[in-house]
Amino acid sequence: MDFTLTPDQEAFRERVRSWLKANIPADWQRKIGSSDVPRPEAYEFLRRWQHTLHDAGFIGLTWPKEAGGQGLTFMEELILHEEMAVAKAPPMLNILGVGMAGPTIIAYGTEAQKKRYPAKILSCEEIWCQGYSEPNSGSDLAGLQTRAVKDGDHYVINGQKVWTSLAHIADWMMLLARTDPDAPKHKGITYFLLDMKTPGVTVKPLKQITGDPEFNEVFFDNVRVHESQVLGEVNGGWQVGLTTLMYERLALGFGLQVRLRITLESLIELARKMEKSGRTVTKDPVMRQKIAQLWIDTESLKYTGARAITKLLKGEMPGPEASAGKMVWVETHQRLQELAMEIEGPYSQLMQGTDWALDGGTWQYTFLRSRANSIEGGTTEIQKNIIGERVLGLPK
Repeated sequence: MDFTLTPDQEAFRERVRSWLKANIPADWQRKIGSSDVPRPEAYEFLRRWQHTLHDAGFIGLTWPKEAGGQGLTFMEELILHEEMAVAKAPPMLNILGVGMAGPTIIAYGTEAQKKRYPAKILSCEEIWCQGYSEPNSGSDLAGLQTRAVKDGDHYVINGQKVWTSLAHIADWMMLLARTDPDAPKHKGITYFLLDMKTPGVTVKPLKQITGDPEFNEVFFDNVRVHESQVLGEVNGGWQVGLTTLMYERLALGFGLQVRLRITLESLIELARKMEKSGRTVTKDPVMRQKIAQLWIDTESLKYTGARAITKLLKGEMPGPEASAGKMVWVETHQRLQELAMEIEGPYSQLMQGTDWALDGGTWQYTFLRSRANSIEGGTTEIQKNIIGERVLGLPK
C-alpha cells in the first residue's frame, strides 16, 4: 500500500489535527474515565461529542453526500482515525449506527428509507443496536428462530434476541427474523428496521462482571412492524445481514486499532508513575520488553487494517484479513489489560469508589470488560474457522 498522501489529503490531516486540538475537552477522561467501552455515565457526553464531530464534517466521511456524508475515500477515514488516536479523542457512541446500519441502509434501502434514517444516525439523534444473536443461534446465525408472520400490511414478530449491545438506550434495531419457516434456513430470513419503542418490545439488561448492563436480552411479543420497514427483499435478509457483518468487520478494523493505540499510551503513562523494586516500571527491563511488544503488535494491527483499506480503494470487499485483525486485537488487548494489573500490583484490587484506586479504577473496569472481547463481534473460534476455510483451504 502506498501511504503517500495527496496535497488534499495532507490538508485534510492538518484540518483534523487542528480541529481536534481545539475541540477535545481537556478533562473528558478525568470526568468519565478512559474506558474503551462507553460507560453509562458517559452516554450523554458521547452523544454530544458525536454531534459536534458531525457538525464539523468528521462523521460519515465515506458516505455519499446525498446521504449526509462527505463523499471522501477510506484514506481520509484512515487519516481521521490516526489523528483521533494521537489526540486521544473520545470514542463515538453510535458506532453500530454509523459503522453498520447506515451503510446497509444506503446499499439496500428504498428512497424513503435513505431519506429518513442516515442523517439522524450521523448526528447521534437516533442510536442503533443489532438484533442478530439468539439464545440458540449465535455462531449459527442462520439458525435463528424469531418469527415474523405477515398480517395485512404488517408483520407480527415474536421471539428473543440476546447479547444486544446498547439495546437499553437504542432507538432502532437492525433485526433479522424468519419469514418463511419452510425455506432453507438461509433463504427464509428478512431484515427489518425496528423502532424500539414499538409496543411488545421488552429490553432486559444483563449485568456483566463490570457491574454495568451493557448487553441485553430483547423480547418480542406480537410486535407489529409495517411492511415499509423491510430492508431489501422479503426472504432476502441473509444477504443484507451479511452486508451489515461486512461493515461491522470494517468498523471494528478502524475503531479497535485506534482505541488500542489510545489505551497503550495510557498504559505507558501508568507505567511511568508506578515503581517496582525501587525504580519506575519503565526502567524495569522485563516490563519495558512487555510494553515494547504491545507497541509492535499495535502497529502490526494498523497495517493489517491497511490491507483491507487497500482492497476498498481498489473497489474490492475486505476479505479474511478482517478476521485475522480481530483475533490479533483480542489477544493484544487482553494482554495489555493483564499487564496493567501487573503494573498496578496490589492496587489492582481496588475498584472505583475508593480514593486509593489508581486512575479512578478505570483499569480494573477495562480488565474485566476485556474478558468479553473474544466473544463479541464473532468469537475467536469462529474467526479461526473463517481463516482456516477461506485462507488455508481446510475442510469445514
